[in-house]
Amino acid sequence: MKTNASQKVSMREKVGYSLGDGTANLIFQMMMMFQLFFYTDVFGIKATAAGMILLFARFFDAFVDPLVGILSDRTNTKWGKYRPWLLWTALPFAVFFVLAFTTPDLGERGKIIYAGVTYTLLMTIYSFNNTPYASLGGVMTSDIKERTSIASVRFVTATIATFIVQGLTLPLVTKFGGSANSSSGWLWTIVLFAAVGVVLMVITFFSTKERIAPPPNQKTSIKQDFKDILSSRPWKAMFVLTLFLFTTLAMWGSSMSYYFNYVVDKEALFVFLQKVGLTGDPGNLGFWGNILDAFGLIVYSAENVFGVGFSLFNMVGSLIQLIGVILLSGFLSGLFGKRNVFVICLALTALFTGMFFWASPSNIEGLFMLNILKSLAYAPTVPLLWAMMGDVADHSEWLNSRRATGFVFAGIVFALKTGLGLGGAICGAIIDSFGFVANTVQSPSAIAGIKLTSGIIPAATFMIGVIALFFYPISKQKNEKIQAELAERRSINTK
Repeated sequence: MKTNASQKVSMREKVGYSLGDGTANLIFQMMMMFQLFFYTDVFGIKATAAGMILLFARFFDAFVDPLVGILSDRTNTKWGKYRPWLLWTALPFAVFFVLAFTTPDLGERGKIIYAGVTYTLLMTIYSFNNTPYASLGGVMTSDIKERTSIASVRFVTATIATFIVQGLTLPLVTKFGGSANSSSGWLWTIVLFAAVGVVLMVITFFSTKERIAPPPNQKTSIKQDFKDILSSRPWKAMFVLTLFLFTTLAMWGSSMSYYFNYVVDKEALFVFLQKVGLTGDPGNLGFWGNILDAFGLIVYSAENVFGVGFSLFNMVGSLIQLIGVILLSGFLSGLFGKRNVFVICLALTALFTGMFFWASPSNIEGLFMLNILKSLAYAPTVPLLWAMMGDVADHSEWLNSRRATGFVFAGIVFALKTGLGLGGAICGAIIDSFGFVANTVQSPSAIAGIKLTSGIIPAATFMIGVIALFFYPISKQKNEKIQAELAERRSINTK
């Protein structure tokens, strides 16, 4: 066992680790932004039924996620406890990803069953991959600054993957299939993302190393694992934060697909795209015009602005978020501590999110500015969630002289996936209850429902996450004390 002072991690290893989150976000962002839209507008399932599919899988996760944590903590190989799971699950992850976005010719009941089974399988393999992956980040080093640095590099790659998914999915779907509602376009886009994901995950496996092990005298006890986390105040605070954070992200992401397709003034959006040079004959736009056209980012008429307009909106937000992660997250958390930065930035994110309810659908510049402000406010929080979870695992070891990193992270992955399902289900149920009908001009009532799930409701659920952070007790000073004492214990254990 290395001492804390020697647990430095090279930039090569940090980048290698970050590529695994590139894979996760190619899949996670697709589910968060487009799964509900895909089910309603491409596969042809009603919004409420689609939402229930997303929610049903969460009951299955209640058994799967603890199991994954238990298994990964008790895995012992020459590669470590968590790394081998990345290799074992890389290919199945890709296969289930493709199946979840495949559209077989079935009746309504058959479609619902198929969607439910494939989505549940995808979420199951997500647990078997992402829980060990997240746990790996908690055992690569115990150095506080290094852990934050790993998380920051990780989320640079995650943000790039977000940029690709949110920005290029609809243009690629149109390029491969002819329209945003083309099932073949969706299939080939997902096949491309899945193939890239396998390569990235394998690179992560070969480029990382585990450095922290449980105390040598620790006894294996599933009962004690449950007792430790359920009695952990920081773990409970992070569970509630993660649940409501990802409920909100999934709700807002799902809703904004409908917002841009059915609420935003398409004529005003077309004029805006004209101003930024994304309309007309790509041959007249020179070299970059041909590049943009190759990715489907050129619009020819006001009727076809949804894909390009929504993609540009997402890409701008992702780019601002990337800049914020790089420049602000580590700097601010080093000055003020992770918890304090999270509280302020998440509260500002809630404020700017709520303002979408009152934004004018024809004021495209205003919508983009709101997105920029929201993305900049949210950016510093992006790496902090997982860095703080590593701190929670350390807190549990410090308090109980036992370490169960996989089990700690399994509960948070469960909260994440529950939020993903809840957010989609809430969005589907609300817009359905307000009269949403796919692929038609929406009624004023349906428009109101879409605006609610794009503004006021996600702002409120963001604020619940802010409240949860006030119950998180690991301050910057306490974290430093914990790390110092654990480093001393580990140095004694190695003698």
